[in-house]
Amino acid sequence: MKYVPRIVLFLAIPALLFLVPWWTLIGATTDGALFWLGSAVFLAGFVCLPAAMFLGHGPKQHDAASIVGDTLLGLMWVVFSWSVIGNVVGLGLAVSGVDDPARSRIVAAGVFVIAAALSVWGVIEARRVPRVRTLDVAIRGLGPALDGLRMVVITDTHYAALDRLRWSEKVVDVVNAQRPDIACHAGDLADGSVEKRHPQVDPLGKIEAPLGRFYITGNHEYFGDAAGWIEHMTSIGWQPLHNQHETITRGDDRLVLAGIDDPTGVGLPGHGPDLPAALAGADQDAPVVLLAHQPRQVIEAAAAGVALQISGHTHGGQIWPFHYLVRLEQPVVAGLSRHGEHTQLYTSRGTGFWGPQFRVFAPSEITVLVLRSA
Repeated sequence: MKYVPRIVLFLAIPALLFLVPWWTLIGATTDGALFWLGSAVFLAGFVCLPAAMFLGHGPKQHDAASIVGDTLLGLMWVVFSWSVIGNVVGLGLAVSGVDDPARSRIVAAGVFVIAAALSVWGVIEARRVPRVRTLDVAIRGLGPALDGLRMVVITDTHYAALDRLRWSEKVVDVVNAQRPDIACHAGDLADGSVEKRHPQVDPLGKIEAPLGRFYITGNHEYFGDAAGWIEHMTSIGWQPLHNQHETITRGDDRLVLAGIDDPTGVGLPGHGPDLPAALAGADQDAPVVLLAHQPRQVIEAAAAGVALQISGHTHGGQIWPFHYLVRLEQPVVAGLSRHGEHTQLYTSRGTGFWGPQFRVFAPSEITVLVLRSA
């Protein structure tokens, strides 16, 4: 019986995603053979979505099913969102005196055109090489020898069922073109085993950063083989910051670069965030930059006096208006923010995408943080 609520939820979400668009596009606007044909298409989609998601992301993890389920999920989220908006517009048209069937057909046409256009655009945005976003970040206590230090951040690459080897190689080219002093990957490297995904990840070994390449785990590593990915990133020249720190030195000035695990690792022996352990033995006079996958980890970072936390996880919402739901869990969805008296947080919108190959009003990014002496 304890599994019944989970199964009900697993079916209720697809039911809602399909029911509202069905009513908007089919139920309120058609009859006869077109009504039955359209209803059959929506019913087939409703059956296909949970089945494909289970086969793709369940125990067997079939890549083809994952691609089908993820794509259908993204498409239906776009259609659902604009169907809700369309029905609100329909209420306005009703108040204005526009009667059915004209009102429902106007709404259906608008929803169809907008959803189709945004879906095509969303796929293009998701699959493109991310734009570079560069910004200066003032760090209190940063010595003059480290002023201008360039940290290039990628995160949430989510190498998965879609083979993005060429995309990965192009990302490496863009990162190297930024001339990073330090390269960082802030978690959610891949979805799946090292054996299946490492060809897409391996180009990251060609990133050049003279002061180091550093990696932390995200929540998705803990859905698979976190220890395996830590080991693999080490093998291609990246240094995992597994609740630990490194001291970056240039001239007589120092910067502490620390990293902590994602909270999803709690319960797994030897994993889970431990900021005191990460900062143990660190130079007390040097400012601290912390890699922590989730923005909500900034609460502990601010209490510890961290100068800058770098996070990902949110994807900037990935598919509008999902960012409103993300905001319920995280203090920030994207960008630079201040927390407490001395702590700043930079939240990346992510370099790749999870699941649906869609990005709508949440473009991906490769981030260049130029550290400046405050």
